[in-house]
Amino acid sequence: MNADALKKITAFRKKLHQTPEISGKEENTSALIKAFFEELGPDEIIEDLGPYGLGVVFKGKLKGPTTLIRAELDALPIPEFGRHRHKSKNPGISHTCGHDGHMAIVCGVGMLLAKKRPSKGKVVLVFQPSEETGMGSEQVIQSDNFKKIQPDFAFALHNLPGYPKNEIVLKKGAFTAASRGMTINLKGKTSHAAHPEDGLSPAEAMCKLIIGLEKLTETIPEFTLVTVIHAQLGEISFGTTPGLAQVMATLRTFDNEIMKLLTCHAEKLAALISEEHGLEFDISYCEEFEAVINDPVSWELVNDAAKEMKFKTKHIRTPFRWSEDFGKFSSQTNTLLFGLGAGKNQPQLHEGHYDFPDDILTTGISIFYRIIEKLNQ
Repeated sequence: MNADALKKITAFRKKLHQTPEISGKEENTSALIKAFFEELGPDEIIEDLGPYGLGVVFKGKLKGPTTLIRAELDALPIPEFGRHRHKSKNPGISHTCGHDGHMAIVCGVGMLLAKKRPSKGKVVLVFQPSEETGMGSEQVIQSDNFKKIQPDFAFALHNLPGYPKNEIVLKKGAFTAASRGMTINLKGKTSHAAHPEDGLSPAEAMCKLIIGLEKLTETIPEFTLVTVIHAQLGEISFGTTPGLAQVMATLRTFDNEIMKLLTCHAEKLAALISEEHGLEFDISYCEEFEAVINDPVSWELVNDAAKEMKFKTKHIRTPFRWSEDFGKFSSQTNTLLFGLGAGKNQPQLHEGHYDFPDDILTTGISIFYRIIEKLNQ
């Protein structure tokens, strides 16, 4: 990109950073992206890819594959503490995961495509809502307008603090973990605190469940992790023996089938403990992410692109424990999610001081565009 184009993209990234919106509320962010591309004159802008999702289409004249490049629209409910001038103007909300940078990179790709359309097939730049809750990619895929896209390949990146700036982080197969939030409600019977024998307190069952859930990992040889993130017993009432309890936990695996097994074990444990103590129980789930599975063909494309552009690469052996809802696209087409180093000394993601480094924008733009050249030129 020339200096003027890079300056425009950098300024746009900071504008996005100042106006973050949480998952499911990205109306203004979507409008900013749409206005940005309307000036570039793409072949089509597909709206209603889930709430506020957009697809920006650049078509070639010849038959060829459809290449999807994805960025995320949403921010986090995290206060920002940095000292930069472009701090969030929305109190308690910030782009501390770097989605503003991801959007800016894909917008930069759009600027290049506007100057030189693909020769064959088409490229669709998708701006997806609600990545942080695990709902967005499913909403995009299930929307009627996704039928207009039907990608042959899908690519995305995530910035990675702790890795050298501009380093490309790659792995075949599972790249990030599957995860799901599990809520278990235990129901007994309240009584006066002076007569606990007249009630049915779930206190002991709750304690057993907290310990037992985290020990489930010992029963499965593959990587599993259960983290109890919240528990509540009764209400704050010193005259009452509690009758309700709630335990919330996050389940993680590197494999979608192992997630099913871990979930089954957790449900059986909840049922066993509840029956032992004469309690009723129910279970619900939220923030469900599938593992991102990187396709070998897509891996070769990105690995070759990085080598051709002389970017340093890091080939990791173990998937990241965090989750990314790009995994839903893995069940639809050939996908690849790769990492882009954001600097060894950067604050970590989801931390109030994190701000996407603008000096890695060009690397992200360049490698996406080289992938497009290899598939659609």
